[in-house]
Amino acid sequence: MDPAVALIRTTLNAASRAAPGLAGRAAFELYRHPLRRGRVRPREREVHDRAATRRLLHRGDPVVVHRWGDGSRPVLLMHGWQSRASRFADLVPRLRALGLTAVGYDAPGHGDSGGRTATVLDHRSIALRLQEEYGAFEAVIAHSLGVNAAFLALREGLDAGRLVALAGVAEVSWLPAGFCARLGLNATVERELRRRAESGAMFPGVADVRTYFDAARSPEEIAPPILVAHDEGDDVVPFAQARRLRAAYGDRLDLLATRGLGHRRILTEPTVIDNVIGFLSADPAPAPGPVPDPASAAGAAGAAGAA
Repeated sequence: MDPAVALIRTTLNAASRAAPGLAGRAAFELYRHPLRRGRVRPREREVHDRAATRRLLHRGDPVVVHRWGDGSRPVLLMHGWQSRASRFADLVPRLRALGLTAVGYDAPGHGDSGGRTATVLDHRSIALRLQEEYGAFEAVIAHSLGVNAAFLALREGLDAGRLVALAGVAEVSWLPAGFCARLGLNATVERELRRRAESGAMFPGVADVRTYFDAARSPEEIAPPILVAHDEGDDVVPFAQARRLRAAYGDRLDLLATRGLGHRRILTEPTVIDNVIGFLSADPAPAPGPVPDPASAAGAAGAAGAA
């Protein structure tokens, strides 16, 4: 066990017995700030260094934007917690081979960007900012917490032809329980943490956090077809989150269940990448045409031809 995790567990669980509010406040600070920044991994370095980079300001923090391509036919990459845009390095060359431009960013408090933290709201806002520059995206590819942000952004104006959700968080309201389970924190700490995480302290202006950040709500508001890839043994975001999305979106969502990849290897597994590329390359489903008038001979003939 990581010594730092063991110390956090022992300290907060002990404190919760005498001062539950204090323990909850300390847990909340850990919950909302990444414990570490993801670094560029050796296998990512070559692709990472080929990107054209620039910075935009978000809430006063410089956010690094990475672009692979000339900007035409853009695909938006949305990373997860304690992650960064370079985690999509195995996917970028395959996107470029399709003639697509990959556009990613390091959220505040992540990667090479400034700031200390980012919520789903920040990811949503940055995605919409990038749409102002690049126009509609051919697809959004998101991982982990980025998946929840992608659904929210699509509801609030992001225009994309397809959505790929890898090991995604369907419900932000699940996160406090997942956080406490990973650190071994007790029910008292979880209760105090949840109270703060679902209040205005975390999401100013959001009255109902559970509903607002539920990717499965109001599925009719999400237009593009969806591919979900999730490992059945994911020990960070449980497979139940993928099942929740499948139940909500039905046949509009293709579910690729994997085994043995966990939460992170799903981003680099060649078979998963093949499925993503196949999904992005598939011809779009034909738009439904007008229903023919059965009383019309022409309509009947058209219907017979369509069959």
